[in-house]
Amino acid sequence: MEYGICDLGIVSVRAEGDDRSEIVTQLLFGEHFKIIEEAQNWIQIQLEKDQYTGWVCKKQYKEITYEDYDNLTINDFPVCGKKTAYLKDLDNQNMTPISYGAVLPYFHNGNCRIRNKNYEYNDDISSGNFNDHPKYARSLLNTPYLWGGKGPYGIDCSGFTQLIYNLCGIHIPRDAYQQAELGDKIDAFNNIQSGDLAFFQNKEGIITHVGLILDNNQIIHASGKVRIDQLTKDGIYANDFKKITHKMHSIKRIHSKF
Repeated sequence: MEYGICDLGIVSVRAEGDDRSEIVTQLLFGEHFKIIEEAQNWIQIQLEKDQYTGWVCKKQYKEITYEDYDNLTINDFPVCGKKTAYLKDLDNQNMTPISYGAVLPYFHNGNCRIRNKNYEYNDDISSGNFNDHPKYARSLLNTPYLWGGKGPYGIDCSGFTQLIYNLCGIHIPRDAYQQAELGDKIDAFNNIQSGDLAFFQNKEGIITHVGLILDNNQIIHASGKVRIDQLTKDGIYANDFKKITHKMHSIKRIHSKF
């Protein structure tokens, strides 16, 4: 078994080892993984954080040892708390752009490292405080929807909720149906709280969408763009369209780390 880590700001993870294949998720700087399979120009990986699998170009990662993989797994390193930030390579002074949720391996006194490469980081660290979820969520308003995206310039619905929870110190799975398996179900609509996750279903009853509840029965979610709409017991009422756009499935409250 071989292991790797993302040493670029954001990298596409695809369904197949092909540049034309759909993006299923993205790797952020500092996220590590197991290498499951190798092809000519691609590796199939399994992310450690949420066990997601997909294919990454061989030019877009750095190999690490099992010891590194183990250390990165058992330690909860800080993550970038700024939409756009930079790491400075201390060897050549080159700058690497990173964003919300990027992991800062072995961070200490403003420096982090990947293997023998050391970086300087002078930007914000995420608070890890769940009370900050409205601030982080609202800062992504108008971010365009991107299938498989989980960054500040393109994000999907479950990537959005996963990222906000991560900035608040709680790790949850990647997909909406997986997130819906966590936490305590809120049966009474008048008992919802800011920070709860609301899940929505298609005509077959399958969960296809998720959003983050805010105060005053508002919901922030990625649909076309990150937007705020009104939440009702029946679903999301979009003011732009004057109708229910997403049918309610369930509401969950997640208290502990995944």
